[in-house]
Amino acid sequence: MQRLDNEAPELVGRAVLEREPEEVEAPPPGAREAIDALEVFEHIRDIQDPEHPYSLEQLGVVSLEGVEVDDAAGRAAVRVVPTVPHCSMATLIGLAIKAKLEQVLPPRFAVKVFIPEGAHSSADQVNKQLGDKERVCAALENPSIVGMVEKSLQPSY
Repeated sequence: MQRLDNEAPELVGRAVLEREPEEVEAPPPGAREAIDALEVFEHIRDIQDPEHPYSLEQLGVVSLEGVEVDDAAGRAAVRVVPTVPHCSMATLIGLAIKAKLEQVLPPRFAVKVFIPEGAHSSADQVNKQLGDKERVCAALENPSIVGMVEKSLQPSY
């Protein structure tokens, strides 16, 4: 039996997210609707952890506060905080987030997924892998990695 990196993860409740009434106004005809941090977070919050039957939000791996979006510049950044500093699945989690956002965001967006300094024992290495387009593309062509990413992206309900 495989040993888990974190056998008893601490769970976080699902956040209730609502837009302010002024944020719900439709854009003028012909204009594109702006993408914000809330929209990006809603796309990634239910990604399943590869080791546990919980979402990344439930495990506190991603949060709305960890998402930054600059719609005008076409940039989105997602901070990933693994449940343990030696998480062996950190790169796979980052790949799942990148894959999901590349599926749902317009192609004009550049997506950065990163682990903040001190949150993982190999944060520099993981960030280097996730920031290298060629490495990400190669990983997402590997059938076993693609299978694990697709499994993480499946709805749990």
